Amino acid sequence: MDLALDEEHAALRRLVADFTDRHIVPHAAQWDRAESVDRGVIKRLAELGLLGLTIPEEHGGSGGDHFAYVLALEELGRGDSAVRGIVSVTLGLVAKSIDAHGTEEQKRAWLPRLCSGDALGCFALTEPDTGTDAANLAMRAVRDGEHWVLTGTKMFITNGTWADVALLFARSGGPGHRGVTAFLVPLESAGVGRREIRGKLGLRGQATAQLTFDAVRVPDSARLGEEGRGFSVAMSALAKGRMSVAAGCVGIAEAALRHAVRHATERVQFGKTIAHHQLVQELIADIATDVAAARLLTWRVADLIDRGQPFAQESSMAKLFASEAAVRAANNALQIFGGYGYIDEYPVGKLVRDARVMTLYEGTSELQKLLIGRAHTGVNAIA
Repeated sequence: MDLALDEEHAALRRLVADFTDRHIVPHAAQWDRAESVDRGVIKRLAELGLLGLTIPEEHGGSGGDHFAYVLALEELGRGDSAVRGIVSVTLGLVAKSIDAHGTEEQKRAWLPRLCSGDALGCFALTEPDTGTDAANLAMRAVRDGEHWVLTGTKMFITNGTWADVALLFARSGGPGHRGVTAFLVPLESAGVGRREIRGKLGLRGQATAQLTFDAVRVPDSARLGEEGRGFSVAMSALAKGRMSVAAGCVGIAEAALRHAVRHATERVQFGKTIAHHQLVQELIADIATDVAAARLLTWRVADLIDRGQPFAQESSMAKLFASEAAVRAANNALQIFGGYGYIDEYPVGKLVRDARVMTLYEGTSELQKLLIGRAHTGVNAIA
């Protein structure tokens, strides 16, 4: 889709597209089979400034606005959603939260390292028995003088085995969201255990982990934001994170469109390329429409954030539509490939697998519908 971009944004998009085509696309299938992205790509992302987008230069970032961030994630998502996820978590969820809620000391300690790729972050919210119901965390944070003692388990944590710091959420008070506090926990701390989760359906190149915390001690200076305000920190991060997921989904759908068009214009059946068959064109038209609609919804969220306007409902709408659209687009592309799409020599099967989780994490499609419904009716049907 050719919407007019100013020269700065257009140049960034070309830069990231070129990087994706040269350093990600040729390796994505191999990383998927190996269940590990080459960690060398992290430093390359940092050298381009992609790990510091929207973070102020005085804290080691590369500046820029959220529209630039979305454009970058679209292109990375087109190449490999596992790479897009690394950036979305370490920058979008962790570094941006530190920038928004951290003390000056916390910003100096972590932001230059995260933006340079010298450190990675993970977002430790989900637990074995607590996903969507994030207000009811079981992990405990007990005050002990000038320290906190953290005990519990976190599950499905992206970057978990690679990260140097976890933005971790634990129950420090009574039940409900007012009893949750956020902490920045160095993962080399005594008592931290990590177990990589392998055999995932999609996003196989991403390091996904179970993290355990056995009486891990951190100083009060590791607390991010006020005591009992951690749930707000998490929700503000996820509101922008849903935009990140939506942008990655646009990338998946865009990749599906490109592969589908290329195959349809090359594959010959019944004496002509299959692009001449009406029902194949219908599938391509559906993919193209989903790409365009998902992109516009996602760009609208970035525009609202950059203008300082409320954006949470729009972010849920973008995430809901774009994630479901990515699944449709990948499935339609596989249909066009026929039996070839079902083997991993061809790229569309991976798109199907990577797209599927997008409707689950950072808030399921069902949760997004409840958030959107609550915004319109004023009635909370979540609990």
